[in-house]
Amino acid sequence: MDIYFLRHGTPVEQKEWKGSDHERPLTEDGVRQMIRETLGLATLGLRPDLIISSPFVRAQQTADIVAKGLRLTDRLVADERLAPGFGIHGLAALLHAYPRSGSIMLVGHEPDFSGVLGRLIGGGRVECQKGSLARIQMDDTKALTGVLVWLLPPDLLAGLARGDRLPRETE
Repeated sequence: MDIYFLRHGTPVEQKEWKGSDHERPLTEDGVRQMIRETLGLATLGLRPDLIISSPFVRAQQTADIVAKGLRLTDRLVADERLAPGFGIHGLAALLHAYPRSGSIMLVGHEPDFSGVLGRLIGGGRVECQKGSLARIQMDDTKALTGVLVWLLPPDLLAGLARGDRLPRETE
């Protein structure tokens, strides 16, 4: 199984937002960046069986942009388990809830994703920038271990839409 971890795009700064953190949206630049990144994802031929989003607005906006751009809106769901505080037990519950998926894209938050990625690969520090995408290959989902195949920063994903090529190690 391939699990893709997509961190949401750039949101409005917390100090500038008057509402609840749950409702904090992407900035206009964050929306444009995610559209460019989605074009890059299409270039990669990425078509997960399921896209699962945190219920927080910024993650849902990110997931909506990706699902529309990849024509996968029928494969998009929101799940409370991806809200801030998501951890390895939340991942286990999601994998149990969606056992027939060969590939899943999770759209969520930091520092949760970095912690889960580090745990899946047996330790180490991984940092997910806003809009970055990591691919973990898991041969045994019950063991909750995997291999980090790649971690693509947002500028590289957006560059794919312009015709930039991936470094040879990621192909």
